[in-house]
This record gives sequence, C-alpha cells and structure tokens, in this order.
Amino acid sequence: MTTKHQFSYAIGDRVAERPKTHGLMTVRTEVKARIAQYRSQRYGTVVGFKTKVNARGVQTRFLLIQWDHLKTPTDHAQMRICPVNFLDQLTKEVIVPGE
Repeated sequence: MTTKHQFSYAIGDRVAERPKTHGLMTVRTEVKARIAQYRSQRYGTVVGFKTKVNARGVQTRFLLIQWDHLKTPTDHAQMRICPVNFLDQLTKEVIVPGE
C-alpha cells in the first residue's frame, strides 16, 4: 500500500520542521526552561534523499537537510518537514488555545 505525500521536495528547496504543539503540561519553571531550549524552529535546505528499509522490508524516503545552524546535513522523515511557505498555515492548525 502506498500513501500520497502531502508535499513533494526537490534538491535546493527551503524547508522547516513542522510546528510542534505548544502545550507544556508542567508548572515547574525549571522544567519549562529545559523543554523550551528544544522547541526552537529550524530552517534548512534539502541537499539530498535517502531511502531506509525497516525490519519488514518497507522502504521509507528520508530527506537530507542542511540546517542553517549546523555544519553537516542530517536525515529526517518527510512527514516531519514542510516547505517554508506553508509554515504559517500549519502553525495556526497546531496552536493550543491559551498558550
């Protein structure tokens, strides 16, 4: 069974991590500060593609992304990435009321 990807990517495309929900279920200030350091938005450029095979033999396509703040590219599942021009729209869909 195949699934249709929401976005198609090419080498050189500007991308961002999909927005994360912002609901932090903690009241301790030190815990909030520790979580906040990992919640910054990342931007980068697609530099390649990689296929990984899981234990059942299913091939999954990953994107090699050169993040603006890193020196080497990293691979990421396509479902966790979105084009930069769709970021605002997707952010509005995941915002938790009252945050």
